[in-house]
This record gives sequence, C-alpha cells and structure tokens, in this order.
Amino acid sequence: MKVVLDTNILVSALLTPEGVSAQVLDLFRKLLLTLLLDDWILNEYRTVLARPRFGFETWVVDELLAFLDRFGIHVTASPIEFSIPDPSDVPFLEVALSGGADVLITGNKKDFGRPPKGLKILNPAEFLDLY
Repeated sequence: MKVVLDTNILVSALLTPEGVSAQVLDLFRKLLLTLLLDDWILNEYRTVLARPRFGFETWVVDELLAFLDRFGIHVTASPIEFSIPDPSDVPFLEVALSGGADVLITGNKKDFGRPPKGLKILNPAEFLDLY
C-alpha cells in the first residue's frame, strides 16, 4: 500500500512511541508500507523535527530521516491546482496524487478538505483500522 505521511505523524510518533502514529511508522519501518515522498517533504520533515520545542535528539531525527530517504519512494510531483484549508499542505497532495498513493495519513484531516477522487485521507487510527 502506498502512503504519504503528513509531518505531524512523525512528530506524534516520536513524542508518543506507543501511540497510533508510531504504529503507522512501524509498518513502514518493517517495510510493510511504501512511503512516497519528495525533497520538499523530506526537508519539511527535517525542519519541523529539528524545532527545539520538541526536544528530539539530533541523532534520532537523522537516523529516521536517513531511513525514510533510503527506503521511501521518491516522486517527482506535478503541481496541482487544488484549494485546501491549509495551502502549505498542497505538496503532500501533489506527491500523493503524482505517486498514486492509496492514502494520505494526517492528524489534521480538516487541513486537507475534501480529498481528490481516488485518494483517502485518514487519521492514524482510521488507517490502522483499514490496514
């Protein structure tokens, strides 16, 4: 199953290692999911996870991002004209649609509005129920 992970999934997974976001990330770590990403998403992950307010150890972030970069599928995303409540999340939709993702997993479904045809937008618990 091809998925795109919103940045908040990684933050939640690192903050709560026993939570549902961590369970989703573990599926990818076990190579049971195909993660789609591009350089913009990888940079977004890096920028957000490095914020001092989270207090993540640099080596933890570096190892996670190296794993995502190595085992994720890099997509060349085509620009889309899609209006969503949080326009800064459009790159996640672009990668999902360009890469043929089955699901975009986010903790903030409302930020994505109504999903484009053929793409499910689910929170981690909904995804685990589907999986």
